[in-house]
Amino acid sequence: MNVLWLGGPPGSGKSTIARRIARRHGLRWYCSDPHTWDHRARAVRAGVPAALRFDALSPEQRAALPMPEQLAMALNRERGPLTVEDLAALPRAPLIIAEGTPITPDVVPSGAPALFLTLSADRRRERLDRRHGPGSVPARYLHLGQVIADELKESDAPTLAVDDLSPDQAVAAVEAHFARALARGPKAGTAAERRALLRYANRAEVQRHTDFHARPTSSGDLASVRHAFLCECDLPDCEAQVELAVSDFPGPPDDGSSPFLAPGHRACG
Repeated sequence: MNVLWLGGPPGSGKSTIARRIARRHGLRWYCSDPHTWDHRARAVRAGVPAALRFDALSPEQRAALPMPEQLAMALNRERGPLTVEDLAALPRAPLIIAEGTPITPDVVPSGAPALFLTLSADRRRERLDRRHGPGSVPARYLHLGQVIADELKESDAPTLAVDDLSPDQAVAAVEAHFARALARGPKAGTAAERRALLRYANRAEVQRHTDFHARPTSSGDLASVRHAFLCECDLPDCEAQVELAVSDFPGPPDDGSSPFLAPGHRACG
């Protein structure tokens, strides 16, 4: 596998960093989050007890369980090997930057380029509060973050403390760590290849919501779900996102549809 591996606890900035590096250098960005429900369905089909129990309980029943049981049902351990399977199925070119909490030192192949972000418990809570709202952070996210932090302390995996780094500084530090692999590539060369990688990331988000609403226990209407999709313009440093109803995102085939663009942005060729 031609992969750069980026792990760390929730709130450490993995997605932001990976997304920016992928776009800047012409890499495929694999984020584990959009594959959550697909991974859960595969675990159910495999008969994983924690996955079966999750489906058998209501959200209220799950929330009342002791934290170790909640973490077990989150399947973070099981999702590591499933992530490896996903990555093995992707094209070998261009280079992939893969990130997510299921990426732990024990799932990274020996000798592969990898980095794990770390930050203090206070900073983890602060960042998650900004994301979810004060007092709204699911307790399991905080506990999972501590579990990952403790495991990284016991590991000899390379780490980067991001407590005092701005987003730009964190991106630069991760780029420096992966500099040799980034120089070696392979990377997308044409604008069309780059746009295809952006569409891959956007399509993964469409699939995430589709998979969730396909679950027998899900409620709500997919047509009412909105998501902030990446602008598929040609600018390597573009960070524009456009909120759109998931059901309104351009349908496949992706190689035959126009780029999804933020207002005022354009795609050449």
